[in-house]
Amino acid sequence: MSADSPLNVTINDVASAAGVSRATATRALKGEGRIADETRKRILETAERLGYVPNTNAAELAAGRTGTVGLMLRDASNPAYGRLFSSLQDEAHRRGLDLVTVTVGADQQGAKQVDALRRLLGMRVAGLIVATGGVNTDQLEPFAEQVPIVRAGRMETGGRIHAVYYDEQTHGRMLAAHVLELGHRRVAVLAGGADVSFTEQLRATAMRGTLADAGAEVTMIAAGAPPEDGVSDALEAVRAGATAVMCASDPRQLAVLRAARDAGIAVPGSLSVTGCDGLLPGGDLLGLTTVRIPVEQVAAAAVEAMQSLLAGGAESQPVRRGFAGELVTGSTAGPPGR
Repeated sequence: MSADSPLNVTINDVASAAGVSRATATRALKGEGRIADETRKRILETAERLGYVPNTNAAELAAGRTGTVGLMLRDASNPAYGRLFSSLQDEAHRRGLDLVTVTVGADQQGAKQVDALRRLLGMRVAGLIVATGGVNTDQLEPFAEQVPIVRAGRMETGGRIHAVYYDEQTHGRMLAAHVLELGHRRVAVLAGGADVSFTEQLRATAMRGTLADAGAEVTMIAAGAPPEDGVSDALEAVRAGATAVMCASDPRQLAVLRAARDAGIAVPGSLSVTGCDGLLPGGDLLGLTTVRIPVEQVAAAAVEAMQSLLAGGAESQPVRRGFAGELVTGSTAGPPGR
């Protein structure tokens, strides 16, 4: 940064150039105190000419607080989290809130994410928006004693933690009902295990329940974090008679589609495949059958909830707002044996 950068111009520089004391310059720029109109005008014009940028964060830290909200985000390279990040930033900007963000990728048992939350609190943020399923309720509860926390995108059961989330159980039921309506009665459900993705588990459990209630035969396949994990087991289920593979995410759906292509299995002629998220770039061109999660709605409601908490203090009851997305029928699922 150059020496004459506006970010290096201090309140002392403005006061000196305007021929006033530091205290007078500070009051004029804040619009406080009794200052002659001519003097106030001179100070404001001097600040503008020098390109002075007030260090609001430093001032707020000196007062023991900031108006900034910390955002903990899972790896933004994931399209779902990337879109959520952009939507949260846009909504915060629209509402006049500042976000300081940390992202964490692969993280064994959430340890790195807990450390990142500590760093955010060290910046004296006024609240925390947690947009990751990688930290559980027990890990978040201690932070909720210090600042309001809104979990964005995932359900929450902790009494001190507010949540604005995707209604993943409804998403799972929507997809399963579509597969049943197409006529499938032998279905494999591929999802990350409970230790891999809480979200995928919610979706998969809802899929299984809806399918089983309708009398369908369901093969559950628990996979690791990589999208390709469990795909070979899914194709084994297909060879054993399953006519549809329901994936708890779109990246897993793509992995199944690639494997089916390599194995010479026609989709949707011989096999139907579904996913969930609806945010993959080009997903519409690929014709993915999926659910498009309501990212923008969740982001808007999460920021609104945080702003309300900051303005009015703790709610008597935790915020709980769920949003369901839309089914995208696509072309990767059709009637069995079409």
